[in-house]
Amino acid sequence: MSKGCIKVIGLGPGDECLLAPQARHAIEEAEAVVGYTGYVKLVPSELLEGKEVLSTGMMAEVERCRKAVDAALEGRNVVMVCSGDPGIYAMAGLVMELLEAGELFDKVDFEVVPGIPAFTAAAALLGAPLMHDFASVSLSDLLTPWEKIEKRLEAAASADFVIAIYNPRSKKRAGHLGEAVEILKKYRDGSTPLGIVNRAYREEQKVQVATLETLDVNDVDMQTVLIVGNSSTREVAGKMLTPRGYANKYDI
Repeated sequence: MSKGCIKVIGLGPGDECLLAPQARHAIEEAEAVVGYTGYVKLVPSELLEGKEVLSTGMMAEVERCRKAVDAALEGRNVVMVCSGDPGIYAMAGLVMELLEAGELFDKVDFEVVPGIPAFTAAAALLGAPLMHDFASVSLSDLLTPWEKIEKRLEAAASADFVIAIYNPRSKKRAGHLGEAVEILKKYRDGSTPLGIVNRAYREEQKVQVATLETLDVNDVDMQTVLIVGNSSTREVAGKMLTPRGYANKYDI
C-alpha cells in the first residue's frame, strides 16, 4: 500500500478568485476532501467531482480530523479544507496533534497549504489598518479560559497594538464582546476607529467603520472580524489608516 498524505489547506475568505493556485491544485489531486460542511460548500463544485467528501457539522473538529487521518492511513491522498489560513485558528494544529499522539508522522505525509487569512481580507476591505504592529485575539472561550483572553486583550491594548478580533460574538456568549470593549477603552479613546467586516468576499459581505464608542454589538456575529485601531489610526474617506511613520521622516 502506498503512503497516504494529508494536506491541510486554506480556502481563503470564500471567493473562488482568492483561492490560491497551490490550494486549488491540492484539491484537484485529492481522492478525499474533508471539512466542516459550511467550508466544503466554499469549494468550487467542479473540484469535488469524483471525490469522496467527508464533512461534519459545527463542534466536530476532532471527528473530522480523525476522518482525515484514517483516510490517509488507508494510503489515500486527503485534503482537509479550512476557511482563511489553516494555521490560524483552524485545523492544521489539531491534525498535527493527532498525528503526534498516534506516532503517525512516519506513516503519512503531512503538509500545510496557506490561504488568505480572514484578518488580512478584512484589512484589505478596510483600507490600511495593519500598517504597524498588530495582535490577533479570539474571544471564543470554548478552548481558552475567558480570564486568559482578558489578560491577552489587556496586554495588546496596553502595548498600543492594532488588534484583530476573531470570534467576537455568539448567541451563547453575547456578553464577551461588551466586556472586551470595556477593556480596550481603558487604553484607547472612545473615538478610536474600529472596522467591522462581516463575511468578507462573500455574497453577504458588509463593511463598516465605527468607533469603540459607537460599535453596535448587534452588527457582530461569529463570521465577523473586528479590527481595532491603535492611538495613531484614523478614518480616511470611510476607510481605516494606521500610518507606518513615513510622515515623521519624509515629506509626503
